[in-house]
Amino acid sequence: MASNEDIFSELQQGRRRFLALVDDVRPDLHRYCARMTGSIIDGEDVVQDTLARAYYELAELKEMPALRPWLFRIAHNRAIDYLRSYERRMSEQLDAASDVAADEVLEPDNALARGRSLTRCCIEVPPACTGYSAAAWSSRTCSTTRSRRSQRLLELSVSAIKSALVRGRAKLRDLSAAANAVPESDAWPRSISPTLARYASLFNLRDWDGVRAMLVDEVKLELISRLRCAGRMQVSSYFTNYDSISDWNLVPGWLEDREILAVFAHPHDAWPGYFVELTVVAGCITAIRDFRYVPYVMREAVIKLVR
Repeated sequence: MASNEDIFSELQQGRRRFLALVDDVRPDLHRYCARMTGSIIDGEDVVQDTLARAYYELAELKEMPALRPWLFRIAHNRAIDYLRSYERRMSEQLDAASDVAADEVLEPDNALARGRSLTRCCIEVPPACTGYSAAAWSSRTCSTTRSRRSQRLLELSVSAIKSALVRGRAKLRDLSAAANAVPESDAWPRSISPTLARYASLFNLRDWDGVRAMLVDEVKLELISRLRCAGRMQVSSYFTNYDSISDWNLVPGWLEDREILAVFAHPHDAWPGYFVELTVVAGCITAIRDFRYVPYVMREAVIKLVR
């Protein structure tokens, strides 16, 4: 009879084999999820959720599915669930879900994604403009036959529909631009919170006692795709591992309106290799998310450094 240690070891090996199996697909999967959610950080959360779901489902299947379309199908469903879970319908960019992966298997899903994203903006159109937005919807997602049905539904003439298309598209563009406009108060340059700045300074000085003093006792650590642990004692090994590498450097910055720490493998590198996200409550660090082991996330990252 296998011991608990043997079963645990087999589970760990199975997980590693599964991650190796999907390794080539993950960058494209992340790109898709990032565009569905409008965030490279949230997109990676959906990727992790997708892989966890796929690993669970794999044990229930009788034969190996076509890996790429199967994973993308799961990712699409998890992204939709993610969007439903949070009240982001009013701030989603119009085209955030339209520029998605070009896999033929996903074409129906892509249409659904575009529809949901456009619907978010249509919700904000005033009642008097509803006909315009509906007409614009019809022109983008429906065939000529369906457009005619929309004309009958809206009780508008052909010329009125054409005019409505122009006004509807203009209105939707204005809504999309307004939803993504940066408030004047958020104009650059922006400062970094004292807590994040202090953490970066202590980290770069290798003052591990000072860093640990900033952590709450129940601090959570997530090395994305590798490790999760909680508690000051368990998280201490995280700093020990960084202490064994001499050249890296942390620089505070902003990514998607979030404070992050950009990690440079060498001080003279032109661009960081990855980033770390901290959760700060009352001046203390309650969570650390390190994206070191998912470097593909950086391919579409736009980080504004604060030196």
